[in-house]
Amino acid sequence: MLILSRKTNEKIMIGDDISISIIEIRGDQVRIGVDAPKSVKVFRQEVFDAIKAENKAAVQSVAVLPVLDIEGKREAL
Repeated sequence: MLILSRKTNEKIMIGDDISISIIEIRGDQVRIGVDAPKSVKVFRQEVFDAIKAENKAAVQSVAVLPVLDIEGKREAL
């Protein structure tokens, strides 16, 4: 893990197209801004963890599918 010190209004660059800006420091909270291409998904850790848990639960759940008529019999309307 790389640990950097920054002051308000200073930035950290990740690659050529992602920047992290320190917006405000108030007590033990730091407000940051993330400037990244739309193709890069940016989440808070707790949101990311919730998404992963939901995806895992969806994969593990058993889907109940309707029975299909594979013989092609249809009733007239």
